[in-house]
Amino acid sequence: MDKWAFNLIAEMKKRFGFMKGNLTILTIRQVLGMFFRKMVLSYASLFVIAVGGDYSQIGIINSIRPLAGLIMFPIAGYLTDRTSRVKIITIADVFSGVTMLIYVFAPSWQWIAAGALIQGFMVFSFPPVSAIMADSIEPQNRGVGVAMMNTISTLVSLLSPVIAATVLGIYGEEFGMRILYGFLGLQALVSAVLVHYKLKETTIPEPMGDMPSMLSIIKNTYSGVPALLKQISTSVKAVSIVVLLAFLSNGVSSPFWVVYVKEIIGLTNVEWGSILLYESILRMLLTMPAGVLSDRIGRSKTLMISIGFSLISIPMLIFANSFTSVLLIRFGAAVAGAMFIPSSSALISDYTPRNMRGKVMAAVGRGTAMIGAAGGGTGGPGLGYLFVIPVMMSSLVGGVLYAMNPVYPWYFVAGTTILQLLCVILFIRDPEVAEN
Repeated sequence: MDKWAFNLIAEMKKRFGFMKGNLTILTIRQVLGMFFRKMVLSYASLFVIAVGGDYSQIGIINSIRPLAGLIMFPIAGYLTDRTSRVKIITIADVFSGVTMLIYVFAPSWQWIAAGALIQGFMVFSFPPVSAIMADSIEPQNRGVGVAMMNTISTLVSLLSPVIAATVLGIYGEEFGMRILYGFLGLQALVSAVLVHYKLKETTIPEPMGDMPSMLSIIKNTYSGVPALLKQISTSVKAVSIVVLLAFLSNGVSSPFWVVYVKEIIGLTNVEWGSILLYESILRMLLTMPAGVLSDRIGRSKTLMISIGFSLISIPMLIFANSFTSVLLIRFGAAVAGAMFIPSSSALISDYTPRNMRGKVMAAVGRGTAMIGAAGGGTGGPGLGYLFVIPVMMSSLVGGVLYAMNPVYPWYFVAGTTILQLLCVILFIRDPEVAEN
């Protein structure tokens, strides 16, 4: 028995020994962020309604958030490959924490919209985080590495929706959400301190010389898009389209999950929080095996399986009429999501040379997107500036579709998922040799 335990520990060290240094710091940062962000995003749409907004205005607010990415992603991509990535992430976390005060004291939905616009500028941390993460994981461990980070984050945030529902039950949806936004702001400030003192650079910053103006950077970035697209492989383009379609699905449907299950199906905040808890447990249990599966059988096959589960589960919400049926649908989303992120993010990293990751990931993101996101989020770290306008439009469309008929957003999800599946089948292949 002792020998068996010793061999097991040795095997675990061999398999997961790479999870150290920068990956530990980024994991802690992700854990803190997900714990408090999941509290807020699970019920964010209810806050808009509580301060006087309606369905269309929920769509407007979610469409405004990515707008700043049109400006910030090109600048972040330029700086990520030329200056301190750690400083960029630290600055973004500090500003993110401070801007949460807008939500805490928001008297109306217009203030929430203003907060969403300002918060959108914090996306300049996404490319450097993506680049450091990709640089810090060896190619053969990328699938399981991303899976490990997501598993730990999910484990810690399991009770977030239930805790948030309890807060809302005690303090009401309006004041309760203000409390949750306050905690989210404090978390961002703590993360900034952690990153500043513990995260290490993975490249040597180039001498900046005379830095061009922001306008020049933006102009050069967008004028260079055709040349950049020529440098990107067909598989990266195809993965980017698959991820974009996931963002579009989330933009249309994500803010309305909690609204639909409360108003149409009749569930309570606590029941919805419980469903998200059970879903998170299943996703957590599956994420590590999914990462291993991605490294063993191939990224593209795992991605195809993920999208298949998404297609047969998420659009079925239109037929749901009980706690159990919604739970089963979210279980399908958990299976799909557990497999999607490790495989899609690994494919982007595998195909993108180290010295281009800042530029490429600023344009098309890190290759990650939530499947069946249920918290009002449309983009996140996986978003790139080429996706900003489509994602904004999808959020606007989502509000209009839901106001027309609450089932229409899930028809849209079904259509985009079919397109994802076709894209994987026709264009995505694993690389013969992955980039370091």
